[in-house]
Amino acid sequence: MKIITYLSNITSIDETYWILITKTLIFFLFLTIIKKIGVSILKKINDSKKEYLYIQKYKLLINIIKFFIFILLWEKYLDSFITLISLISAGFTIALRDLIFNFFSGIYIKIKKPFEIEDRIEINNYKGDVININTLSFEVLEVNNQTFTGQSTGIITHIPNSLIFNHPLRNYNKAFKYIWNEMTFKVPLKCNLSKTKGVIYKIVNSNEVIKNIPPKMKNQVNNSSSDYRIYYNKYDPIIYTQIVDNHIELTVRYLIHPKKARYINSVISNKVIEAYHNGEIELYQD
Repeated sequence: MKIITYLSNITSIDETYWILITKTLIFFLFLTIIKKIGVSILKKINDSKKEYLYIQKYKLLINIIKFFIFILLWEKYLDSFITLISLISAGFTIALRDLIFNFFSGIYIKIKKPFEIEDRIEINNYKGDVININTLSFEVLEVNNQTFTGQSTGIITHIPNSLIFNHPLRNYNKAFKYIWNEMTFKVPLKCNLSKTKGVIYKIVNSNEVIKNIPPKMKNQVNNSSSDYRIYYNKYDPIIYTQIVDNHIELTVRYLIHPKKARYINSVISNKVIEAYHNGEIELYQD
């Protein structure tokens, strides 16, 4: 108490506030120690993905407890405290408002899960794979803007949680992991269309990645039917035919994981080029 009285005398701040500050620091220090102990225990989990998810949820719980302890301790003085801040600096008040908005947006993200770790998302022209979700912000590993097939640039972008309420969010993995990809090949009008489509079908259907996806996709759609009105009549690869000017365009449509799309595009293209050089199919040349 002597220390508090001394601090009050030299700072001209009422002892009541110093007592509250002391209590707040003690509680926060105690919870910080509890957090470190809990994290050290959770790090013993062998599965790295589960370890990360459990640690993030545990940290969020501790932060929520800290927030409510602060509210309970300072409840009687918050109005005067905020009024004092507004008198000191309007800019600081806005910053505090944004801080609180981001905090509750973080709770919304954790509960509602508009996206999760490893999801590929796009929001406000930021596009990437989610690698971390914090109390106030989330981080994405940026991918280049080549539709959904973009590959990592190695740049990590920090995005405020509140952005999800101000901008549309695109999630390439929500409900199910796979999306439809399309590749277009031009062939001459005089080609043997049935044979050409047969060769392309064989190339696509023989790909191990593509071949294993339809049954997985069907299960995921069935599992998400209670939350989303999504259904497909066909899950296997299909080729659409269209006459364009003086050639035919064959558009191959198949299911793929967004992060593997560019690689599979390359594999299929190489196989089609190989079939062309072997005389199995014809390709249109401008």
